[in-house]
Amino acid sequence: MGMNEFETLKTLLGRDRSIRRFRQQPVATATLLDLVELTRLCASGANRQPLVYALANEPHLLDAVFPALKWAGYYKDWDGPSESERPAAYIVQALDTDITKNPLCDDGIQLQAITLGAAALGLGGCIIKSFNAQTIREVFAMPDNIVPLYVLALGFPAETSLLVPQRDRADIFYYRDGEDRQCVPKRPLSDIIFSVNFEHGL
Repeated sequence: MGMNEFETLKTLLGRDRSIRRFRQQPVATATLLDLVELTRLCASGANRQPLVYALANEPHLLDAVFPALKWAGYYKDWDGPSESERPAAYIVQALDTDITKNPLCDDGIQLQAITLGAAALGLGGCIIKSFNAQTIREVFAMPDNIVPLYVLALGFPAETSLLVPQRDRADIFYYRDGEDRQCVPKRPLSDIIFSVNFEHGL
């Protein structure tokens, strides 16, 4: 049972790629709530649980959020998805600064939980750090103590994204191949293991 769960996790991690082009198929509010529910199960630094979320899947909110986002810095000649390939939903992660000014590692842990959950449901997502924070604050009427950290774009994928071997340490740029698939170079395991002590079984 444990190995099956491990393989399931490994499969989900492999499927959990940044998706930036989406089919125009709605994402239900209940699905967004289920994804945010996963964050309640995550570890939290000092158990402060300072992160909160704003959800959007209605057309007027989708139209208001999209112009605030910057897409795919490595694609210099691409301004983001066309109108027919835009996200069907957004989850905005924000910090309640009345609880703490430092979320420690909570933000990344919770975003990974959401994107893994999305992958399990057949959804794709893109975690966006580069956005107009003031616009996001205004769209969701955030009070002064709520600071947006990330915008997660979500929807059913209209593109394929796959992992490819990294050729060298300079090979960090994702790209689209001849079949219009997004390719993401990843370092081999032998390159990220710093030390192995086989004598002690480590």
